[in-house]
Amino acid sequence: MFQIKHLINCLVVVTFFLGYMEWGADNRTFLFQAAAALLISLPSDLEGLLNPFVIIPLAGMIMLVITFFQKSPSRKLSLIGLACLAVFMVFLFFIGLISMNFKIALSTIPFLACAMLSLRLNLRKKIAGL
Repeated sequence: MFQIKHLINCLVVVTFFLGYMEWGADNRTFLFQAAAALLISLPSDLEGLLNPFVIIPLAGMIMLVITFFQKSPSRKLSLIGLACLAVFMVFLFFIGLISMNFKIALSTIPFLACAMLSLRLNLRKKIAGL
């Protein structure tokens, strides 16, 4: 049976990939583009995978994907996965604010909204059907 927690975890994963980054003079990308580039270069560039800003969100993504296949998504797995993704997105949000680059800061808002919803859903007391 599909639960609201499945939907929220799916939204967290999807909105994570909407994050936007800019650096240097002409470098910019969305996270889904960066993830695709990382996967393409993976066999030859294993050092890129060992970066903490890659490995921590990747671990969170794996944990949330695991919850998709559980009958009732694990609260611990959902919260740990969310925390792993949120570390990167909150960092990106503050970078956008500090650098006055509002494209970066605004790109994190959908994720942060879904993260707050997920936190609220996972931290409240168990209610029948959720």
